Amino acid sequence: MIEPHYPKGKTGRPPFPVATMLQIHFLQQWFGLSDPAMEEALYDVPLYREFAGLDGGMTRLPDETTILRFRHLLEAHGIAAQILAVVNELLNEKGLMLKAGSAVDATLIAAPSSTKNGSGTRDPEMQSTQKGRNWYFGMKAHIGVDAESGIVHTVIGTAANEHDINAALALLHGEETDVYADAGYQGIEKRKQTGSARWHVAMRPGKRRKLNLKDPLDAIYDKIERLKAGIRAKVEHPFRILKRQFGYLKTRYRGLAKNTAQITTLFALGNLWMMRKALRKA
Repeated sequence: MIEPHYPKGKTGRPPFPVATMLQIHFLQQWFGLSDPAMEEALYDVPLYREFAGLDGGMTRLPDETTILRFRHLLEAHGIAAQILAVVNELLNEKGLMLKAGSAVDATLIAAPSSTKNGSGTRDPEMQSTQKGRNWYFGMKAHIGVDAESGIVHTVIGTAANEHDINAALALLHGEETDVYADAGYQGIEKRKQTGSARWHVAMRPGKRRKLNLKDPLDAIYDKIERLKAGIRAKVEHPFRILKRQFGYLKTRYRGLAKNTAQITTLFALGNLWMMRKALRKA
């Protein structure tokens, strides 16, 4: 996917192999390193060089400009979404991904709110939103996951003030028979072009608290909500990997496109991390 867009190096120093630059890019995402920090890490950490294939007699290492240009190349050609698609194709071939159902959700990603930067302004593509009693500034990562395995198949990045329901239909791959979502997606059935999939949206918390569990009908409603919540929980696992395993808590770049590309790459790598044991057995 990258080779057709990669410099051929007919003049000057020969470029580093595509595989090497891609592995460095993955290291940068896993450990949350800036371009200068990634360059320094390659000098300081032998294991990083070994992983990237730079220990085989190479006399030079990629500098921060080379790392930056490679990242920009991936962003310019939409490679992150293609990486996610290839990872999922691999997992599907191994029988690790079913397409009968999806779960959808979104999470807030904070962005720097300080204006102490070169432009003297905050990122104009980020917005503020209220959740509970707190205000947040940043973006939202909307994802659609396989309801059985929890594998992320679709990622969309929007400003934080975008309502979850507006991105809901775009999160489906089209082969679902059932879709699971939390109470924030109430009313999705009224949207046009919802397709043939059945939506199982959680009851609003206030309404559920009013259920009388001693009443047989209310007890059945409560049991249904528990069953839906058990399936819907699959969508929380990728968010935990993103924020805990990979430590991604705040946007690194300016603009939705760049940050969405990074998040998409992290979810693709997160899919491999979730399925690592099954892949080893396979």
